[in-house]
Amino acid sequence: MNLLMLSPEKEIFSGEVKSVKVPGTDGQFEMLERHAAIVSSLQKGEVRVIKSNGEKLTFGITGGFVECLHNQVSVLVSGVTQ
Repeated sequence: MNLLMLSPEKEIFSGEVKSVKVPGTDGQFEMLERHAAIVSSLQKGEVRVIKSNGEKLTFGITGGFVECLHNQVSVLVSGVTQ
């Protein structure tokens, strides 16, 4: 599945991944290959990504939105924390 993660300033990540875990406003959830279509708002927290090669990445975010449709995950964040 393909992940595109953007902030207003820049592209944060783009590439093939095995999974994406996000801090939804109603709790964390994880998207895997062939996940059902979903749109959700995000709260402050961590986005955890497992790339296709098994490498794990973590991004702190201040909030935003996520959409998953046809094996394409788009994460639009309002800001990235350190």
